[in-house]
Amino acid sequence: MSLSVVIVGGLHADARRATVARLLADVPGGVVLHHDLATAAAGTVVRTVRDAGGILSAGEAPLVHDCACCALREDLVPELRRLAEDGTTRLAVVELWDSVEPKAMTEVVVAGGLTVTGVLTAVDPALLLPYLGNGDDLADAGLAAAATDRRTVADTFARQLEYAPVLAVLDSEEADDEDRELLAQLHPTARRVPVGGGDPAADPAGAFARADASAPSELAAAALAGFDAEAAAAAQHPACALLPAEADAHGVATLVWHRDRPFHPERLYAALEDLTCAAARSRGRFWLADKPDALLHWDAAGGALCVESAGPWLASLPDAAWDLVPPVRRAAAALDWHPEHGDRCQHLVFTSPGLDRDGLERLLESCLLTDAEYAAGRDAWKRLPPAFDTLLEV
Repeated sequence: MSLSVVIVGGLHADARRATVARLLADVPGGVVLHHDLATAAAGTVVRTVRDAGGILSAGEAPLVHDCACCALREDLVPELRRLAEDGTTRLAVVELWDSVEPKAMTEVVVAGGLTVTGVLTAVDPALLLPYLGNGDDLADAGLAAAATDRRTVADTFARQLEYAPVLAVLDSEEADDEDRELLAQLHPTARRVPVGGGDPAADPAGAFARADASAPSELAAAALAGFDAEAAAAAQHPACALLPAEADAHGVATLVWHRDRPFHPERLYAALEDLTCAAARSRGRFWLADKPDALLHWDAAGGALCVESAGPWLASLPDAAWDLVPPVRRAAAALDWHPEHGDRCQHLVFTSPGLDRDGLERLLESCLLTDAEYAAGRDAWKRLPPAFDTLLEV
């Protein structure tokens, strides 16, 4: 019997537990592997393996380099291989600890030669906006995975949400149409599968019941449908990310802003705070006039912005290097190709309830080079003050 591995993550713990319980109820022979990083301060990570009936085994994994996530990486694949070799386990659900991101763990499992059939992030729609707006450090919330963990609640949750092709959506009485619309606009390509609350073992005829017990539930079918780690990583890379499209419904709007003129570094830098706070979530790629070869990544949530270089624009590479570029990257560049600038462009997406689209567009436009600055040419652009060097650690 081959082992299928399903990764279930998310900061919404109740939604995550309901999702895992549903999968155990639906797939005979399934077990859940969980590493609890809450004990990391004491020097260990607690590992449990359980099925629908309870805990099958428990143990401790020592910290590696004082890092709980490193311990998880070292311990996860051997445990999954042990489950695969015993021949009785059909499904291993890896329930990630709260702030662990599914991308890293999925790639660890795939690199270990195991088959990941699904990656799910569990979401309570009523908590979506509070978590996206939470700029606190994970350490302050008691959720840091290591002493050096400098992530925030908002950016961690955003990455958990946007990586998974399947969202397990808790049936929450507190959620309204705005919450559900925000979820749909943040990750429009995701398969959204409803998950009831409660414990299916305790109430098999309740919210977890389905008409035909012999058929896989929608959640189980999504979890076992197959997963392409390489495609998922490409979908998150700034150069070829599958960014949300224009939308406006139930008080939530998404603005897609696309231009083929560079930003003036000083004017954009001066506007960063207003741009960052203009939306619950914004991301994309952008182009600074003084850095014509650098594809820059924009990633904002919780009132905080991360700007970093994501490598070169394709147009800045010699022709001989193009063969080394993945096809998905070349295809994305072709969609943006400009006869003069190549794939250099501004492609930023802002999603939020109550989005001031007109004001946001005006602010963004004011940060571009003026006609006179643009006409001065690239040599003049490179001499503009390098306002972003501190952010980019140049």
